[in-house]
Amino acid sequence: MKLDVDVLRYLSKDDFRVLTAVEMGMRNHEIVPSELIDRIASLKHGGTYKVLKNLLKHKLLHHDSSKYDGFRLTYLGYDFLAIKTLVNRGVFTAVGRQIGVGKESDIFEVAKEDGTILAMKLHRLGRVSFRAVKSKRDYLKHRSSYNWLYLSRLAALKEFAFMKALEEHGFPVPLAVDSNRHCVVMSLIQGYPLVQVKELQNPDTVFETIVGLVVRLAEHGLIHCDFNEFNIMIDDDEKVTMIDFPQMVSVSHHNAQMYFDRDVECIFKFFSKRFNLSFEENAGHSDDSKVDSEEVGRPSFADIKKVTGFLDKELSASGFTRKDQDDIERFTGDDVEKDLDSDDKESADEPIEKDEGHFEEEGNPVEQGETSKEDTEMKQDVVSENEGPNDLGTVPEEDRQTEHENEPELTKRLNKQRRRAIQAVQGGRKNFTSRNSYKDKGGRSSHNSKIQKQLGNW
Repeated sequence: MKLDVDVLRYLSKDDFRVLTAVEMGMRNHEIVPSELIDRIASLKHGGTYKVLKNLLKHKLLHHDSSKYDGFRLTYLGYDFLAIKTLVNRGVFTAVGRQIGVGKESDIFEVAKEDGTILAMKLHRLGRVSFRAVKSKRDYLKHRSSYNWLYLSRLAALKEFAFMKALEEHGFPVPLAVDSNRHCVVMSLIQGYPLVQVKELQNPDTVFETIVGLVVRLAEHGLIHCDFNEFNIMIDDDEKVTMIDFPQMVSVSHHNAQMYFDRDVECIFKFFSKRFNLSFEENAGHSDDSKVDSEEVGRPSFADIKKVTGFLDKELSASGFTRKDQDDIERFTGDDVEKDLDSDDKESADEPIEKDEGHFEEEGNPVEQGETSKEDTEMKQDVVSENEGPNDLGTVPEEDRQTEHENEPELTKRLNKQRRRAIQAVQGGRKNFTSRNSYKDKGGRSSHNSKIQKQLGNW
C-alpha cells in the first residue's frame, strides 16, 4: 500500500483518537466491534461513526461484517499512528521519497527541522511475497495465532535493540535514532548496496573486511543469518556498513552453525562470481580439512572463540525486554535442554514465600530448637510419602483425635458426617423415589397406613 502522507495533514484529533481506540481494541480482538470502539474513543454526540466513515474513505481502516460489525487497522493506519507519534516527539518534521523496498519493509527519507536527512524503515510483515514468517523467522514461540501488525512491531523493536547494541560495540551499522510501533528511524547511509557495485578498487580488502565482520559478530555471540550482498552497503571510499538485523540469532541457537556457514558461503560465492576472486574449494567440512580452510581463509564455526563482551545486557538496556524476547523467539522449536536448565536455575534462585506474605532468603539460618510451620508441614508430607498405607493422604485415628480434641465444634461436625456415611453404607437412610415413579393412590398400602395412623391416635 502506497504511503500518502498528504492525508496526514488533514486528519483531526478525533481521527487519531478513533485510530488509537481501534489499536487498543486489537490487543484482544482480531476485528474490533463498533460498540467497543465507541466506548474507548468516548467522542460526544455519537461522533465515532462519522469518524469511522472518514477513516474508511482514506483506507486507514478495514471494515468487516461477516460475523459482526467491526473494524481493524490497515498498515497505512498503523503508519500514520507511528509517524504522528514521532513527529510529536520532534524526531523529524517531513517525509520524503521512498528509497528502498524489501520483502519485509519499506524505507523512506525523512527530514529533521534543521534539514538533516534520516532514513525511516517501516516493517511490513505479511506481504504476499513473504508470508512464511513462522518457518523463516523466529518471531513467535508457541503461539498458533498472530497478527501481522504485532509481528511487525516486534521486528522493529528487535532491530532497534540490535542496532543500538552493535553501535555501542563499534560495529559499522547505521545510527539508531528512535523507534515507535513498527517504525525505526536511523541515520542515512551515503552508499550503495553491494549487489549494485560492478567494480572495486581493492576487492581483496573489502572481502577480508566483510568476512571479518561475520567472525566478529560470532565472537560477540550473534549471527546475522542474512548476511549477503543485499544487506551490505558500501560507499565511494569502499567503507562497509551492514544493515537489516531482525533475524539475528544467538550462537547458542541449535542451527547456529548452519546459519554461520550459510553467511560465509554467500560472501565467498558472490566475490568469486562478481570480482573473479579465486578460492581453493575444500573437499569437505570435516576436521581433516582444517589445514585447507586456514589456507583459504574460510572461517570455521568451531574455531570461533567467544569474547567476554556478550550483548545480552546491552539488548536489555535498549528496551528489548525479556517478555518481548519470549514472544519473538523460537516458534519452530528450540533447545529443550537449554530451557530446562534455565528453568531449574530460576527455580533454585527463587526465594521461599511464607504464609505471612514475606520472603525468606536462603542464607538466613534458623536457631537451634526452633521449628517453623513450613518445616513441620514439609516433614508431614515426607512422612506421608514414605508410609505405604497413607499414600492417599489418610491420617491415623490417634493423630486425628489429638488434632481435633481442642475444637469441639469441628469434632461434632466430623462425627455427624461420619454417622451419615455409615448409615448410607448400611442402608439406614431413606431412599427417595423418583418423581415419575408409580404412586399407589387408594390402594392396599395407603389403607394400611391409615389404620396405623388411627391406632396411634387412639
